Amino acid sequence: MPHYIDAFTVPVPTKKLARYKRLATAAAKLWMKHGALQYIECMGEDLHNTGPMMPFPKLLKCKPDETVIFSWILYRSRKHRDQVNKKVLADPRMTKLYEEQVKDPPFNEKRLAYGGFKTIVEKR
Repeated sequence: MPHYIDAFTVPVPTKKLARYKRLATAAAKLWMKHGALQYIECMGEDLHNTGPMMPFPKLLKCKPDETVIFSWILYRSRKHRDQVNKKVLADPRMTKLYEEQVKDPPFNEKRLAYGGFKTIVEKR
């Protein structure tokens, strides 16, 4: 059965990783409470490949003091995603998280890349 995924990638200054992790942990709780099937946040570790592929830091134009965060949220379908996101956005805790992020942003929101994806191959 195909799923639907919201995926994100963003460069985060290494000095703000703890702040980002706190924000992501709180967000994960909200998405899971409101029905997401899975919430994953990953920090880049092996990002400097020497092959012909483009490494994430180059793609995202990372500065030397930044690392890449790659994240995704798994849903049953796009319709399910829309239902979950509607609940998350209506949750007062989400408003509070957003307000905290605006006061002390752990990343530059304009450099966040986001998209919704329908899975085409799944193997478990």
